[in-house]
Amino acid sequence: MFKGSAAALLGLLTAGTVLSSCSKETATPGTPTPVVTTKANDAVAVNGVMMQGFYWDTPISNTQGTWWQVLGSRASEFKTAGFTAIWLPPAYKGGSINDVGYGVYDRYDLGEFNQKGTVATRYGTLAQLQSAITALHGQGIQVYEDMVMNHLTSADAQEQFTYNGQNYNVWTSFTYPGRGNTYSSFKWHYYNFNGTQQAPNNGWYQWNAWDFQPYANNDAYDNLLGSEIRYADVNQRTETKNWGNWITTKLSLDGYRLDATKHIQTSFVNEWLDAVKGTRFAVSEAWFRNLTDLKNYASATGGRTSLFDVPLHYTFQSMSSGNGSWDMRGLQFAGFTESNPTLSVSFVDNHDTDHTTGALYSPVVNLKMLAYAYILTRANGYPCVFYKDYYNYNLGNQIKTLMAIRKANAYGAAYEYTSVDDADYYAYSRAGDSTHKGLMMILNDGSTARTKGITSPFKSATLTDKTGNYSGTITTDANGYGNFPVQARSYSVWVPN
Repeated sequence: MFKGSAAALLGLLTAGTVLSSCSKETATPGTPTPVVTTKANDAVAVNGVMMQGFYWDTPISNTQGTWWQVLGSRASEFKTAGFTAIWLPPAYKGGSINDVGYGVYDRYDLGEFNQKGTVATRYGTLAQLQSAITALHGQGIQVYEDMVMNHLTSADAQEQFTYNGQNYNVWTSFTYPGRGNTYSSFKWHYYNFNGTQQAPNNGWYQWNAWDFQPYANNDAYDNLLGSEIRYADVNQRTETKNWGNWITTKLSLDGYRLDATKHIQTSFVNEWLDAVKGTRFAVSEAWFRNLTDLKNYASATGGRTSLFDVPLHYTFQSMSSGNGSWDMRGLQFAGFTESNPTLSVSFVDNHDTDHTTGALYSPVVNLKMLAYAYILTRANGYPCVFYKDYYNYNLGNQIKTLMAIRKANAYGAAYEYTSVDDADYYAYSRAGDSTHKGLMMILNDGSTARTKGITSPFKSATLTDKTGNYSGTITTDANGYGNFPVQARSYSVWVPN
């Protein structure tokens, strides 16, 4: 975590100096180009790995019980695999038992009150949630909660009012008859919102000005869905900060994932983080595909929050779509992870990119393990593994192996091999340190096995591919030069014996 003032950090981010990666230097054949690396966030374990502990259509219940019970029962398994934090889905009451949590109705109902036809949320009851968190904490695993602060849905009653000569009759009254005043006496009415998505053809009724004018070429704007909370007003700002502090204490949270922040007044995002976050971890979903827009958002938030590396996800999707024809040199110094290493959370897929009918559907279908090898061996970025990839898509054993390699070997100076890489072959190394041996990671999206000569950090060494994808050993000479092979459409991580 940056130790100076927010203003000082903002200057560094804007100037692109300390936190940006170095330029692609000219290297002699087979030699590396160094990568600037920086200290990880203090709130994150060294070489930590986060799991997104849900997906879009998690079952309401199964043979293992509710979803909270599933996560709690796997706490030891998560620990053994090497996960150091779990990102939970929105834990509060939605419009029905089927709501995945983003259609927020009552942020104070964590599965405790009979509202919207159910006591439990989609994921279970408050008691089950607290039990799961206790189990995770018992294994030394941090817990991050998904904070949805942009909107509310499924109001209790309609409200009729006139504003600037126009009559409205909309569902904007949230009085929470099942909860009453427990935890908070705040009630929501039309004047707490800017507008609501209840007009014909999924359109909007608007009575207050949106909280901010569109920016990032209209990629960031206020109205997303439901009834849009008016953060230009101090009452809503105060209530949402109070809620953030309440749920942090109620659930003993270690951090947060902030939903849809490019649709929330940016100054309020900063205000909320200043009031709630403290020394805990926070990552925001600011879904900017354009790297410059994401870097500008990092500047606007002053380094207060990490950001998901959306541009890197789309780089992986391009690799996937190419399915062997994409130029692997596109992985060099890629994404927000290399330009803002201390603020990046790298990921391959998530609940939105995997959601077939969602607006952000963009799955990495082909060569997905090459993407995981990339983020899990990298010096920069805080990797996030998608639950559905690990379990449902049966990539768990391979990901677990990479996580073990990360924990044992991913230390020391990082290098890009710009003079070695070609359209199919990509190489990256970690030099190791006094107690860790380092690694050489090779990716190949081509249809044939490849071998290239590389001057590695490992002098007069014998190396083994710890992934098991390539059998046997290789040796390097006194200068560290050796031939590093990789199978077709595969990855290898060569480690000194």
